[in-house]
Amino acid sequence: GIFAILIIVFPAYPSIPENFEETTWNQLRKAVIAIQTSTPIEYSLECLCQAVSHMCEDKMDSQLYVNLTALVEKHVKANIVPFLSESGDKLVYLKKMNDYWQSHCQQMIMIRSIFLYLDRIYVLNNPTVHSIWEMGLELFRDHIAMNSLVQARTVEGILILIEKERHGDTVDRSLLKSLLRMLSDLQIYRDAFEQKFLIATKHLYQAEGQAKMEELDVPDYLQHVDKRLNEEEERLEHYLDGCTRHQLIITVERQLINEHVTGILQKGLDQLLEENRLNDLTRLYKLFSRVKNGTTELCAHFNAYIKKKGRTIVIDPEKDKSMVQDLLDYKDKMDNIVNTCFERNERFGNSLREAFEHFINQRSNKPAELIAKYVDMKLRAGNKEATEEELEQILDKIMVQFRFIHGKDVFEAFYKKDLAKRLLVGKSASVDAEKSMLSKLKQECGGGFTSKLEGMFKDMELSRDINFAFKQSMQNSEHKELQNIDLTVNILTMGFWPTYPVLEVTLPQELLQYQSIFNKFYLAKHSGRKLQWQPTLGHCVLKAQFDATEEQKATEERVYQDRQYQIDAAIVRIMKMRKTLSHNLLITELYKQLTFPVKPADLKKRIESLIDRDYMERDKDNQNQYNYVA
Repeated sequence: GIFAILIIVFPAYPSIPENFEETTWNQLRKAVIAIQTSTPIEYSLECLCQAVSHMCEDKMDSQLYVNLTALVEKHVKANIVPFLSESGDKLVYLKKMNDYWQSHCQQMIMIRSIFLYLDRIYVLNNPTVHSIWEMGLELFRDHIAMNSLVQARTVEGILILIEKERHGDTVDRSLLKSLLRMLSDLQIYRDAFEQKFLIATKHLYQAEGQAKMEELDVPDYLQHVDKRLNEEEERLEHYLDGCTRHQLIITVERQLINEHVTGILQKGLDQLLEENRLNDLTRLYKLFSRVKNGTTELCAHFNAYIKKKGRTIVIDPEKDKSMVQDLLDYKDKMDNIVNTCFERNERFGNSLREAFEHFINQRSNKPAELIAKYVDMKLRAGNKEATEEELEQILDKIMVQFRFIHGKDVFEAFYKKDLAKRLLVGKSASVDAEKSMLSKLKQECGGGFTSKLEGMFKDMELSRDINFAFKQSMQNSEHKELQNIDLTVNILTMGFWPTYPVLEVTLPQELLQYQSIFNKFYLAKHSGRKLQWQPTLGHCVLKAQFDATEEQKATEERVYQDRQYQIDAAIVRIMKMRKTLSHNLLITELYKQLTFPVKPADLKKRIESLIDRDYMERDKDNQNQYNYVA
């Protein structure tokens, strides 16, 4: 047989040259130093990366890491010298520090790109070992940033720049941002910078708050606080670390708002409310909402102001004429402030109501009486200035005031008396408005309060039916001589209406006769009832014709005189405004202004009269032109 022999040849594993580690590290060391000194690197990045991976694969990784760390440490240590020498200009010092920090970061990024394999494999397999980037940070922190002199100078410089900016100077924000980012990256931002920064902030705003409170009025002070808070927010946005936000804003709020809550309220709140300064009040509320107890204090002062001001509306008898309208206007104004400036805050709404109820009852009975009278005025036939919707709104507002009153029985007594008068004299503006007001009162106080008032309306409706039936029966009766007298009788149920004094009135014979006919008619329909005649609220219309001539003449003469004065006044008014005017234009202007008929001849007479009395003159060059004489 034939034997086939298969021979497999294994390639020999390349043995590592004796001085491999030394020469390779030498290459890498040169490359690192070239990066640190910003000189060209002799080898390609690919070649260097390969060298690193060979060393790692040949178990030289931990030594390589130690060597690299030592090399970076040496470089960092050497660079502290310029930061320890006597520093003159703070800004120059900060820029130098920033330049070094930036170049250190750049170097570490480049070094890491060469030692990427070490960073990925060795660091990953050894959890206690820092990544190359972190190692670079740690060395910078230990040898540069944690040096007490360097740290003190750097932080002091940063604080000085921030203080300058707070005083209105323009500073290099990108420099600040970079240095503060450095402190954050080195994880010393809080210990090295933040506390000192917050203390400096506190001192600055403590002094500023006290000075500005004395120097500015409240609206300007509030604007200043707003501006300061916005500026600090901007600082947070541009260069401070976000972790500082809470403490920083609280520090500013405490020094500029908390410390001066009472001062601000005592110095300026009354004036802002008095003058209806909506923008300033909105700002005040927003700022006070930011601090503990701010809105509580504001609400207490708001309440006190309403009571103090409200009392002046209610307590002075000389102001009784306008009291109710003033109350309505005052309530509208305060409601508007709560809704617009205080964000409809319920606590303020309740406080407003409590204050109104308090001051309106400081004077017993009178507000109740005047509110009833005000309703009477609004519901009378003569009151045509409001549309139905407007009247409804007025009644709703009146009900709000009515709720505040403790003596509701006083209101009822006056309201009843006035309603009776409106109904009996036929002076009510609209039955709908009357019924609407009645239903509002019923809703507010229950049926017991309004049952008598409703009874009054019922009586009026029944009376209409009875009068209609009575007039029909009169047409068929034998009393023809009474038919040209139009008699209307209102039958009122005693318990519903106000009590009226019984007066003996001497009536003409015809009316007495009419009364007895009505008596018989009514009692025939409703036997067992008793009618008591009440002439107190009765009224009659007399028609008469007189031959009165002299008086007529006197009246006409008075009207004529009055018209002369009106013409004179119109001429003077026009001439005073226009200074110079032709005769025709003056006449045209007069016709526009006068509200009664007048002849051109009469106007000419008045012009002559005014020329005689030196109110105006004819132009020297043009007889048809008039000049005003001042």
